[in-house]
Formats: sequence, structure tokens, C-alpha cells
Amino acid sequence: MLEHLEKAHLVLKEVNKAILGKKNEIFEIMTAFLANGHVLLEDIPGVGKTTLASAFSVAMGMECNRVQFTPDVMPSDLTGFSVYRREEDKFVYQPGSVFCNLLLADEINRTSPKTQSALLEVMEERKVSVDGETRAVPAPFLVIATQNPSGTNGTQFLPEAQIDRFMINLSLGYPDFNSELELARSTGSASRTELVSPVISTDILIEMQNDIHDVYINDEVYKYLLNLIVSTRNHPYIERGASPRATIALVRMAKASAWLRGRNFVVPSDVQSQLPYVLSHRIITNSSAKLGSVAKMDIIRSIVQTVDLPYMGVRS
Repeated sequence: MLEHLEKAHLVLKEVNKAILGKKNEIFEIMTAFLANGHVLLEDIPGVGKTTLASAFSVAMGMECNRVQFTPDVMPSDLTGFSVYRREEDKFVYQPGSVFCNLLLADEINRTSPKTQSALLEVMEERKVSVDGETRAVPAPFLVIATQNPSGTNGTQFLPEAQIDRFMINLSLGYPDFNSELELARSTGSASRTELVSPVISTDILIEMQNDIHDVYINDEVYKYLLNLIVSTRNHPYIERGASPRATIALVRMAKASAWLRGRNFVVPSDVQSQLPYVLSHRIITNSSAKLGSVAKMDIIRSIVQTVDLPYMGVRS
């Protein structure tokens, strides 16, 4: 575990060379990758999402593809298609862009629901079916998808079923002043991705993901975690609470968070730290919250404050 942990932190160090001032966000994305989950970023253009994906792919030795989602992108662009070759007198399969380790799905809410659905299937099943034949995508297979803020021209809402497939949701946002100043000073002909060196292979990443399964969670912490999820289902500001898929995602993120912090067991703070990233895209607020301008993060903080912490001592 120790050797893998050191290598995981080397990955963080390398990615932070390319993306300045976003250590927490990079930590969370790495946590999601260790938990074998997909990441949804809601951001404005130009804050470094493509550089982020490229930096992770270089540092972890992954093949990375990028798809710019526009209304004319077809499902076959993702899954692949068969073409007839006269010289061979047969149809030959041409792999689509999902056949990689890390897929950057840029501006996913600008494409058609049919194409979104095709991506959803690959994310969930990690395989594609074309012309009656099923093919597995490479392992590991991870997706970083970006969506423009709601109301931006040319966008449409993602279906709830698709949003729920993303393990976490977060935003990079603007860098702080000093980080952007350093970025400006270091601007040159070379890409910032060129600062990143490969430190692990995909095989090592898979071993790390397997390490996460062995992280221990006390039964009291399990109950605490579930109480947080259940609280979203009867909250006065929430119309639709988190599903059991959110419970599974929170367990996996809490385990990965504990492991990345050097522990082989989960404590309540691991659950609390991951709760906003797991829930923010899964809970649907009601009209009372909208009328009162109550933000989702305020609701999540109130849930953390009202749910009792688990008893971690020895009962007499």
C-alpha cells in the first residue's frame, strides 16, 4: 500500500505542475479515479479542463481522447462503426473515440440526447455493442465530462439518469491571483502538459483501485453515511433525494479519500469531505428552495450539521 500511495501522490505532484492553484480539485479528481468513477465538471471555457485531462493521462500513462460535443456528433463517433471493404469482401469495424483510458467529453450538454445516451451506456457498462457484437473498452476507462453552465446558448439539460452516472461533480473555476500571475509569467511556446512526466502505468492504477476495496469501514460509520443520504429524501428543501447509487458512490469515495490520506480505514471526516461532491448533482431542490435562493451546498452543510456523528468508542 505504501509504495502505491507514494506513487499516487507523485501523480498529484505532476498534475499540479500543469494546473496551478487547484490542489483540492485535483485531489478530488484523483480520488474519483481511484474509486473507478467518472467526473462531471461544470465550468466556463478556458479554465484548463483539457490541460487537466491531458496532464492526468500523461502522469498515469493513459491513452486520452477528446470529443468536442456538438449537435452533429453521432453515437457512432463514440462507439465506432463498420465499413465495407471491397478488397476484403467484408465489413470491418472502426473503433470510436471511447476506446481509450481517459475520455474528455467536452461540453456534453450541447449534443443530442441520443449521443448522450450512447456515452451513458459506455460509462455504465464499459463496453459497446455495434452490429450485434459487444466489445469491451480498455481498462481502466474513465470519463471527464464538462458541461457549460445552465442557460448558456446551445445547451440543454442533461437527463437525471445520465447525471447520476457521474461519481462526483465539481468546478475548477478561476485560479487565484497569484496562481494566474505565475501562469502569465511562465507563458511560452511550450504547452503546460509538457511539464508533466509519466510516473505510473495503467496497470499500477488498476492495482491502486483494487487497494481501495480493502479499506475498512466500521459499521457505525456505514450507518452514519446512510443517515446522511436518507436525510436528503425528507429534507424540506429537496424535491428528490439521493438514490442508492449515491450511497455506493459515497462509500467508494470515502474509501478512496481515506486511502489517499494514508489510512486503511474510513473516519467520519472522509464521508463529510466527499458528501458535497457526491450529492451536488444528484439532489433536486424544490420551489421553496428556489424562492428562498437556498443553494444546494447550504442544504448539504445543514444535513451534515443535523445528522449525529457516529459513536467511535467502546460501548460499555
